[in-house]
Amino acid sequence: MNTSETFTDAVTLRPADAETLDVAFLATSQPCPWPKAYGGDMVAQAAVAAMRTVQDGKTMHSMHSYFMRPVNVGAHIRYEVELLRDGRGYSTRHVRAFQDGKPVYVCMASFAAGELGGRFQASMPDGIPHPESLPTAEDYLAPKTGGTMTDTSKAYWAGGRSFDMRHVPGPVYLTVEGDTAPSQGVWVRPFDALREVDGLTNEQRDIAALAYVCDYTILEPALRVLGLAWADEGLVTASLDHAMWFHRPVRMTDWLLYAQDAISVEAGRGTAIGRFFTTDGELVATAVQEGMIRATGATS
Repeated sequence: MNTSETFTDAVTLRPADAETLDVAFLATSQPCPWPKAYGGDMVAQAAVAAMRTVQDGKTMHSMHSYFMRPVNVGAHIRYEVELLRDGRGYSTRHVRAFQDGKPVYVCMASFAAGELGGRFQASMPDGIPHPESLPTAEDYLAPKTGGTMTDTSKAYWAGGRSFDMRHVPGPVYLTVEGDTAPSQGVWVRPFDALREVDGLTNEQRDIAALAYVCDYTILEPALRVLGLAWADEGLVTASLDHAMWFHRPVRMTDWLLYAQDAISVEAGRGTAIGRFFTTDGELVATAVQEGMIRATGATS
């Protein structure tokens, strides 16, 4: 079902006893057809936890994360927020996530008041087809068979991730569609209008939505250059660390182009960079991620 409920449920946090810490929240990892939860749950939930502790109008401009242990699907996760600094121009938060008392994720987040200065941004890639002209994930998956992807997994990839994702030159779901070059573009947009999230402004909610969606496809350029598809038997991936910068305000009501490039694959790890552009070419955010890639079918 095409719905944005997965994202909004993921980032709905409940207050928890802070004990000796500054602030604590509880969240729940969302359903997916694999034994372990989607890493974007943690990134978005930590972003929400941090943003809910900044009340003076500053905007989150960066977060830097490490994934330490896999999280179970449906697990209750405790987020502990340490208020490290509140200055006139910048504030800093340290967020730690725990499952069953064990640390699973940690991040630092920085917030800025903003000030006057010059402007510059990287350019949007040329020649990217408009998203409405591209096949949907369901178009690719419904008529095809291959690899180890079950019907449940296909349904999840097609419509269970809250966001419509359309690939250029093509996805790597069942096979590598298009070139095995280390680059791709993914147009992303919520299937449905995002609901309000408790404790957040709509601007903060949209930052959390961007943090949520960024982890789904960021390793795909590394898979593509190796000739690997998600459905390949024996493929195992995991997010290791992640950094994200929010350059300009974003509204998650229209398509965004997630332009991605693999920059290194070595020793079972792939590193990729992704840039989010609006349809009129404004750069709103950048992500860099390193992930584990274990596979028996890599071609290079």
